[in-house]
Amino acid sequence: MTSTDIAVLDQTIHGMSAREYRDTLAERLPSQTVRLVATPSEYDEVLPEAQVVTGFEIDAETVERAPNLELFACTFAGTDHLPLDAFAANDVQVTNASGVHGPNAAEQVLAYVLSFARGLDHGWAQSQAGTWSHYQTDELYESTVTVVGMGSIGGAIIDRFAPFGVELIGVRNSPSKGGAADEVVGIEKVPEILPRTDYLVLACPLTEQTAQLVDEAALERLPPDSVVVNIARGKVVDTDALHAALQTNELRGAALDVTDPEPLPDGHPLWSHDNCLITPHNAGHTPRYWDRMADIIVENLDRLETDKNLRNLAQ
Repeated sequence: MTSTDIAVLDQTIHGMSAREYRDTLAERLPSQTVRLVATPSEYDEVLPEAQVVTGFEIDAETVERAPNLELFACTFAGTDHLPLDAFAANDVQVTNASGVHGPNAAEQVLAYVLSFARGLDHGWAQSQAGTWSHYQTDELYESTVTVVGMGSIGGAIIDRFAPFGVELIGVRNSPSKGGAADEVVGIEKVPEILPRTDYLVLACPLTEQTAQLVDEAALERLPPDSVVVNIARGKVVDTDALHAALQTNELRGAALDVTDPEPLPDGHPLWSHDNCLITPHNAGHTPRYWDRMADIIVENLDRLETDKNLRNLAQ
């Protein structure tokens, strides 16, 4: 039986094969035995040997059956869906994929906002219809962009907006940490900054504080020509309130990569709005995903050997 150092769970993410992930790790770590785990028999055979397991989900019983496991490298940025108590009870450290999504998610947000600013959605619809007709547009320049969440994704978003000559407001739990935004405030200040926000970008984790953060009251405080962009979690926005605001023109538009419910079912009212751009939780996709995950694991294997704190250690 071949000993296993790293077990890659056969869990597709953003349509990308875990086999490619295994191949990437094997190439980067030629001295390590890296195996793909897909079948129940492979779970029984491989996981008890592995020092490192990587994937986006695993159950507590499987953790209990992995006595050599030291690290679970989650391929998601969030880890609240994992059996964290089981990991702690078995002295298994958990890391996340923070930073993997930063450039691509930030580019998608920028694309959403520029599309609304320059009316590209309108232009595309006319192009599809074979219509040549001038229409009014806006400028992103000198507008106010509020980014809720200043982690790796929020920070990347702020960095990419900076050259456009906008006022940037960053929102985070601990505003004393600062950041690259022109102004950094705590999440309790969100109601105060909404009236001067042109583009509200949600890039925060789903917590008790952020659940339904953008509700009916918040949408009423936003200017009617503002746009809501959500790449966080669907439940950060009150879906019914958003639909109502779009229906009554109390909001210029919305761009949603995440929804509540998700996937958004056929016939849902949000599909009916021309000014609501919906993408299928795709902001996280990048062809560099496995390379960036491999960067984290390679670095953390060195840190495990030297008892240093791990990169992206889940809190």
